[in-house]
Amino acid sequence: MTAPEAESLRTRLRASRPSVWQGQGPVVAVVALGGAIGAVARYAASLRWPARDGGFPWTTFGINVVGCAVIGVFMVVVTDVWAAHRLVRPFFGTGVLGGFTTFSTYAVDIQKLIDAGHPRTALAYLAATLFAALAAVWLGVTAARRVLTWRQR
Repeated sequence: MTAPEAESLRTRLRASRPSVWQGQGPVVAVVALGGAIGAVARYAASLRWPARDGGFPWTTFGINVVGCAVIGVFMVVVTDVWAAHRLVRPFFGTGVLGGFTTFSTYAVDIQKLIDAGHPRTALAYLAATLFAALAAVWLGVTAARRVLTWRQR
């Protein structure tokens, strides 16, 4: 290929490719904004209700369970009820709720409990969070669908 042909090909490829703001740019931006909001809310809760050394991390547990319940309700609303804008789900579902719920802190809390000599509390926390988070999503979905069915009668 000659230099002018290669340049022409590059120009056509650039022209056919959508700009970042037409593609994934807005999604990345709203996920980042939502994540910051959710993380700040989680951090505020952890400051308001700090975990006791060696004790069950109730704040992180509650954040994860509440966040999972809200995810269940939200997913029913945006898939069955509301034709939401394409950025609502990434903003609120992935961003806000993803930043609010914290399974990384959950893992760190388990490690801290084990290191502090509280393996039973760590195991209870590990199992309770997993069970409660999954149950919360299921309950959120089920409750939202029942409310929708009841309202449609």
